[in-house]
Amino acid sequence: MTTLAKARFAQIVLPRIDEGYRLARWLTGSATDAEDVMQEACIKAFRAIESFAEGNARAWFLTIVRNVAYSWLQRHRPVKLVSLEDLSPDAQQEMEIGGLMANAVPTPEDLLLAKQRSTALLGAVETLPLHLRETLVLREFHGLSYREIAAIGDIPIGTVMSRLAKARQSLLLRLKEAER
Repeated sequence: MTTLAKARFAQIVLPRIDEGYRLARWLTGSATDAEDVMQEACIKAFRAIESFAEGNARAWFLTIVRNVAYSWLQRHRPVKLVSLEDLSPDAQQEMEIGGLMANAVPTPEDLLLAKQRSTALLGAVETLPLHLRETLVLREFHGLSYREIAAIGDIPIGTVMSRLAKARQSLLLRLKEAER
């Protein structure tokens, strides 16, 4: 590879590594598996960097990560996905407490309720079919637009909107059932 290709890779892919890892983590359900997916995705992106036409680099790289994740899942776990319970304690705490609430001094009751809600939400997300979970994660956790999700999944925007609506509706139902 040329020095130009290395520079392009550093400019286009490296700033998106964390986001790609988060997507791989959500799709595989495992930190270790996400690392394997990211290694393969980075190799593929490096090999294809010279053919990348100027455009949405984020969508281009996340498409590679998504495709590698699905291929990896087919090779290693053709039937089911694993749980998200192998998050580091720091990541679990961040998910339980969250952004704006991080500065608030929580009571033990608040901590318990937050942990229960977080566990219920993660459990509900995990039970979604993969195509709905993927769309939800890309939209809600990665903040991608419908157009970007459509490009990543190679599906029409209407399908993205439909999947997102189904995923949200399913989550609400599952969370209401969990409250009972």
